[in-house]
Amino acid sequence: MTTPELAPRRTFGGVIAVWVVAALIGVAIGLFVTEEWRPAWLTVGLGGCLVLGFAIQLWFGRSQGFTERVAASVLGALLVMGIISLGFGLASIVPG
Repeated sequence: MTTPELAPRRTFGGVIAVWVVAALIGVAIGLFVTEEWRPAWLTVGLGGCLVLGFAIQLWFGRSQGFTERVAASVLGALLVMGIISLGFGLASIVPG
């Protein structure tokens, strides 16, 4: 039998924090990395978001829903970085 938590911490903020970091990483990679190296660096950035997602969710110290929260963090980071990289890809097509 487990005792209920009196005031559980909200864990959705940790998921959003990983998404924000993914957006920052995606923009930084898009601005500072050449076009031929972007896919490799986006993969490295997504790996960093995975590690960050694990670290943040472990820091919260709640075991209930741990896997779902980490999965939501990483999937959201993948979508955010994908949308940002799509934007940079479309921008490279437009003549300027």
